[in-house]
Amino acid sequence: MERVPETVSIRPAPLSPAEVVAVARDGAAVALSAEAEHELEVGRKVVEALAHDTAPHYGVSTGFGALATRHIPPAQRAQLQRSLVRSHAAGTGPEVEREVVRALQLLRLSTLATGRTGVRPETARVYAAMLAAGITPVVPEFGSLGCSGDLAPLAACALAATGEGTVRDADGVLCAAADALAAAGITPVTLAEKEGLALINGTDGMLGMLVLAAHDLTRLVRTADVAAAMSVEALLGTDAVFAADLQALRPHPGQERSAANLRVLLAGSAIMASHRNPECTRVQDAYSLRCSPQVHGAVRDTLAHAEAVAARELAAAVDNPVVLPDGRVESNGNFHGAPLGYVLDFLAIAVADLASISERRTDRFLDVARSGGLPPFLADDPGVDSGHMIAQYTQAAIVAELKRLAVPASVDSIPSSAMQEDHVSMGWSAARKLRRAVDGLARVLAVELLTAARALDLRAPLTPAPATAAVVAALREHVTGPGPDRHLGPEIDAAHTFVTTGAALAAAETVTGSLR
Repeated sequence: MERVPETVSIRPAPLSPAEVVAVARDGAAVALSAEAEHELEVGRKVVEALAHDTAPHYGVSTGFGALATRHIPPAQRAQLQRSLVRSHAAGTGPEVEREVVRALQLLRLSTLATGRTGVRPETARVYAAMLAAGITPVVPEFGSLGCSGDLAPLAACALAATGEGTVRDADGVLCAAADALAAAGITPVTLAEKEGLALINGTDGMLGMLVLAAHDLTRLVRTADVAAAMSVEALLGTDAVFAADLQALRPHPGQERSAANLRVLLAGSAIMASHRNPECTRVQDAYSLRCSPQVHGAVRDTLAHAEAVAARELAAAVDNPVVLPDGRVESNGNFHGAPLGYVLDFLAIAVADLASISERRTDRFLDVARSGGLPPFLADDPGVDSGHMIAQYTQAAIVAELKRLAVPASVDSIPSSAMQEDHVSMGWSAARKLRRAVDGLARVLAVELLTAARALDLRAPLTPAPATAAVVAALREHVTGPGPDRHLGPEIDAAHTFVTTGAALAAAETVTGSLR
């Protein structure tokens, strides 16, 4: 895992995903590097030269979108940029999460630092100072079509930088942007030519949410292997199908990694050894057990593709128009969010299927016809107690929701701006539903892990593998073992925390070493 300093240096070079997570989620500060300051100055000189040109230049001396044919005289150009930001800060709905807004600010600052947008160094410094001070603009959820980028969310950030609108300070207190900036000693930006446009014309919201989701899924897909291993073991399944030579016949890299994890997680299991004998009549396990590496592996490969797209976008300088290294200022279509929208939707599909197979494994524990001798619903006194019956209902409800969230947003273009922007990406919407999907997946895996741990305890005196036993022991620090019915909701919530903090994975890795 990449180590990130407390202050992330903003360079005219791509940020790493770990740096994005550190600033967005962990509150790391940022500082502009000397190289970034230089590129900002070079790019700004080009825009200032165009500002005095008699020929029209989009975003410098013209209106925007369908109003680009209007020439704006020099005396009105500051008003042009201010009006652009005010009018485009048109979002509505609930507040977007702090980590998403910080990612939005950070990634826009990263693009500014390339010098390709033509903003002044002092404008970029305000963004860096706001991030360092923990000042987070209030960004409503609805308003972005993902083309030209995330206009409304970015406009809310730009508005705050000018001292207008509403923010939350470092303590999360809602206050006027002007008051928060003053308290932090930050002078609001007075926008110059092209700057309003440069601050709002990017794919930073959808990219930030993609980076955060990929970070979380990297942990969750390995945790899914842990839960699957516990389920295979407690359901008296076989690990023979996870053999390396069998997996090599179908050389998908994610499948190979998942199967390798399952082998080391199940190594040394007395439960598995108890039914490796001629008396065992089971020929093969159900798909939800036997095909776990194929499904978990496909999710890994989908995630790898999404991470490759995110890496390219982190290396991009998205604006329209852009200042090229040779001094030309050119209009372009790089703000279109299709590359991000597609992989955000693709991940939502993979997340839904990973949760689906987890729910199917859980359901097998509760049915005496399929659980291999476990009590109905894992109940202490079946009939008096219901055990984990309704925990599976909760899983099923979430999986049903995840299937709805897997419906792609990126195919649902809707025209805008008097048909100038007649094909949009809906990438922001794809990112918003992926965030909800990732949370749902974590909850589904938590229920499987909770149920599998109870089943492993019920297999006593047979003992589980050292790795799965370590997970059960760590969980038991928060949730007690089998017994009469208790209030189950808090136990599910405790298991959810156990999953999302990485504690479940860490417990397994104390035995196996780093899982892949």
